[in-house]
Amino acid sequence: MRNRTRHFPRGTTTGSLVQLAAALVWLPMAWIIARTLGQLASDADMAAVLPAAVAVLALGLLRAGLEALGARMVFRAARAEVGRLRRRTLATLAARDPLDPDRAASGAAASVVAEQAEAVLPWLHRYRPVQLKVVIVPLVLLMAVASVSWAAALILLVAAPLIPVFMALVGIRAKAASEAQLAELGTMNAVLMDRLRGLATIRALDAVEVTAGRLRAAAESVRRRTMAVLRIAFLSSAVLELFSALGVAMVAVYVGFHLLGDLNFGAWGGRMGLAQGLFVLLLAPAFFEPLRELAAVWHDRAAGEAAHDALMALGAAPAPDPAPAPSPAEATISGPPSLSLQGLSFTHPASGRGIPQGFSLEVAPGERVALFGPSGSGKSTLLALIAGLALPDGGRIIIGGTPLDASTRADLRRRIAWIGHRPHMIAGSLMANVRFGRAVEAGPPLARLLPGVDPARQVGEAGFGLSGGEAVRLAIARAIADPAADIVLADEPTAHLDGDTAARVRAALIEATTGRTLVVATHDPDLAAALDRVIRLEGAA
Repeated sequence: MRNRTRHFPRGTTTGSLVQLAAALVWLPMAWIIARTLGQLASDADMAAVLPAAVAVLALGLLRAGLEALGARMVFRAARAEVGRLRRRTLATLAARDPLDPDRAASGAAASVVAEQAEAVLPWLHRYRPVQLKVVIVPLVLLMAVASVSWAAALILLVAAPLIPVFMALVGIRAKAASEAQLAELGTMNAVLMDRLRGLATIRALDAVEVTAGRLRAAAESVRRRTMAVLRIAFLSSAVLELFSALGVAMVAVYVGFHLLGDLNFGAWGGRMGLAQGLFVLLLAPAFFEPLRELAAVWHDRAAGEAAHDALMALGAAPAPDPAPAPSPAEATISGPPSLSLQGLSFTHPASGRGIPQGFSLEVAPGERVALFGPSGSGKSTLLALIAGLALPDGGRIIIGGTPLDASTRADLRRRIAWIGHRPHMIAGSLMANVRFGRAVEAGPPLARLLPGVDPARQVGEAGFGLSGGEAVRLAIARAIADPAADIVLADEPTAHLDGDTAARVRAALIEATTGRTLVVATHDPDLAAALDRVIRLEGAA
């Protein structure tokens, strides 16, 4: 169920109150302007109105300063809140099991976190101040108008409620349209990401035109939904402009005929003077101004709430903040840990396949073990369970005497390094790919695994520019760069490599993991034979 709880950050409320004060400064400014014009109409000299002009200038500067200060405070708080929501969502996504079939598609998740989250920003820093103004400013101005003319106040009181009623009716549709548009955008991003990943396969199967057609259809669907949202946004603005213009016009007509003497009712004590009439006329547009601002941000509200709900849905089960990882200087290793798998059972919810039921294995500290078997026998799944990427349905995993469960796996993962058969590389230098954002000493492992190679050599995204063997050896260097990682898990490190390259990778892996516990999933008999022990997996339940 989608989390509908929305809390505005404290900074947005404080800044909104400052902007509210700026809006209310118009009240004394309007009174001074109206009284001064009345004095000028009564043949007052310019010297008499000079203090009033200075007062209006001072109030104008005060109003501008308060507005700028409030806007700055609200924006900073809104930006901080969007960052907090992103960090919370990313922490939740990172904590989700990679084997969980209910995980959000990577493209859809990226769209929500990177793109849709930006829609929350205008909602927080624009809608919140307007929300306070709409509640307070019209009420204060209505009382000020009523103190001069009850008839003008009655006109405003009749015209004002029509605007929120129609805005609410339009807003219901706007919210639904924004949610549909954001969902469609996320779906298109997920489809695009999937097609980009499979671009080589699409070309090999000569399915480029079919794929392009489907992407065009998805883009057209997003365009239609976006135009629907814009139509509703323009409709809401038109509704508010209509009623606010009618309200101001009726007040102006009443004041004009009253000053001409054709309407002799509606003012306290008989008749309004010129100054009083001008005061009412100056306050009438300001009375509707917060409602006009509301129309301008109504679409921001609909889009922001939809994006906020999407972020909350992705981060519905926030992960506890992990303790900070020790730096390489602080990391001390008393020796590689033992590894105990006791009566494990696990089944993939989607496929119904898993590992051999009741699987047990004892790995001594520093031992190097091969999980050997054909594809589909559960080797990679066992590695994922040992790494804590998923929790077993039954049985226990004990690493160095500590049971691996939901409360301990974040800490235990710091002792584990992973080497995949297709290791991911980022666009950057070889040194950056070894560090991978960690504060580790990358030079020695890189020189050890790729001797004579320039550490500043640049590679492209997904390892463009590296051979298969270089990519695997770079992944091994990345694994051993952290001295705290005393368990190394390798998933088919020699798969898809030719014989000579596979031999070099085997030698590099065995030499680099000396003094660490190593578990390798492989169907390479030469690699299995080179390790201390071979565990044969014939099939999974």
